[in-house]
Amino acid sequence: MTQTKPEADYLFEVSWEVCNKVGGIYTVVKSKAYAMKEFYKHYFLIGPYFPKKAMIELNEKEPPEQLKKAFEDVKKQGISCYYGTWDVEGSPDTVLIDFNSLIKRKNDIKKELWESHKIDSINSKWDFEEPMIWSWAVGILLCAIESRLPDKKIIGHFHEWLSGFAIFHLKKCRSNVKTVFTTHATMLGRAMAGSGEDIYKLLETMNPEERAYHYGVQDKFLTERASAQTADIFTTVSEITALEAEKILGRKPEVILNNGLTMKKFPTIEETSMKHLLTREKIREFLTFHFFPYYTVDLEHNLIFFIVGRYEFKNKGIDTMIKALKKLNEKLKKEKSKRTISVFFWIPMETHGVKVEVLENKNYYRHIKNYIQWHSQDILRKIVMDIVTSKTPSVKSMFTKRFLKDLEKDLIQFKRHGNPLVLTHNISDEKNDPILTALKQAGLDNKKDDPVKTIVYPVYLDGNDSLINLPYYDAIAGSHLGLFPSYYEPWGYTPLETAAMGVASLTTDLAGFGRFMETKIPDPKDKIRGIYVLKRFNLTEEQVVHDMFKTMYEFANLSHEDRVKNKVVAKSLANYADWKSFVPNYIEAHNLSLKD
Repeated sequence: MTQTKPEADYLFEVSWEVCNKVGGIYTVVKSKAYAMKEFYKHYFLIGPYFPKKAMIELNEKEPPEQLKKAFEDVKKQGISCYYGTWDVEGSPDTVLIDFNSLIKRKNDIKKELWESHKIDSINSKWDFEEPMIWSWAVGILLCAIESRLPDKKIIGHFHEWLSGFAIFHLKKCRSNVKTVFTTHATMLGRAMAGSGEDIYKLLETMNPEERAYHYGVQDKFLTERASAQTADIFTTVSEITALEAEKILGRKPEVILNNGLTMKKFPTIEETSMKHLLTREKIREFLTFHFFPYYTVDLEHNLIFFIVGRYEFKNKGIDTMIKALKKLNEKLKKEKSKRTISVFFWIPMETHGVKVEVLENKNYYRHIKNYIQWHSQDILRKIVMDIVTSKTPSVKSMFTKRFLKDLEKDLIQFKRHGNPLVLTHNISDEKNDPILTALKQAGLDNKKDDPVKTIVYPVYLDGNDSLINLPYYDAIAGSHLGLFPSYYEPWGYTPLETAAMGVASLTTDLAGFGRFMETKIPDPKDKIRGIYVLKRFNLTEEQVVHDMFKTMYEFANLSHEDRVKNKVVAKSLANYADWKSFVPNYIEAHNLSLKD
């Protein structure tokens, strides 16, 4: 790191996801804002204006005089700006741009992009055109701001191709605003990896433009490449993405900008331990009404594994994970192990309500539980009387015949034949769903003698899903191991968030976070690692599957004491990715852009 003191007077950070949650960059810009404000006196975020989202996320206020004049300048061109503070930690000053008036100019902008940067967008759809128009408006605004701030050093930091058009406009206007461009994942790389191509073997020999046309992402690829090559400074979020970007976009990044979290916002290790006990009981209650109608599971010997994130079957390593779980199931079954593993696939999909069978199981269970709770005081009184009169409490003394008869009727309704469902909700085209198909092929269909139980739970964990009813972080806290065996993952927040919640996690050396953590883990061969980095780079799938199975098997056989040590190590390792450690890298990139 060359310098940590910012040389710029003004910093404008631009992202389509400012006050607009559509992907992972929302977490980056939101969680980092408080730390950026500590370094920059004049720090502003710029995003798109969508009235419903702005109503929730933006606290409007009067803009400073220089910006107010710039807003008036662009108003003459039909561009409206909304100013305020974003309702996140640090309350960063934020500008949201209403770009609707420029929609009629979209073809003119496309023509200009072709003539200046050979960006082929003639057949582009709204998913390309919308951010293009907004980003063009950002460029117009920054030029106006520059004219109102003479002799000030101004930097624009642009995230992803969606904001890259502003860079083109600034260069066209011969602006002195310095530009930093960050790609979080190349459009072409994600498309290739998701389609099953071995991107890391093809990087040296492929023709990126040809592949982009093959996958129909040429407009976004050409924009991304031009943004990377036109910006004063080019950056990516990880070492693995830098390797990819250099080959695909034709420029080696000058600085790596790792993604972090605000660790002070996460519970302490003592708090996570308490949270684990409380939220684990909620998950166990779900497991009870989901499995016990068919057969019982010893929940005291049950571990909870999970994967959470976008539905990218190949990129997120879901295919590899299922094959490894098959081996784990066979191994534990062969050993007649007492250990069982409940594996949740918290992968959001389009759903059409909870399956009737699951709802019925829950309702029967709740009825039994409520019936017992209704009589609990009477039962407790009888137990106490038996104990204080030196009698051994018995079924006869505790329960009346009527109570037992009613309970027997309820239990008859509660019991079912067959296997517990793998899928909790109704989804479209269930028969052809890749996860369900792979689980079926692996024999992971929740038979009684299967130690590995699988639950595909395709809804967002918002704390109000009608089954587990736990928010995302609480669901993580109640688990024992997070599994993120990604094949393509520029950074990967989920294993970091898992570790920050004091839960062990598995990532890979093809994930930016995994590569970052490789050098931080005390001893990669120790069973107490906290964060397990699975080797995937240049290894066969067979080897990766075997190594993942081995890691899960070893974890399943850890003692309770060792699992607790793992939690402590995971929590400690997460602190390496605190934003306070990473923001100086941003300052380095910004300062580099100011050098002639």
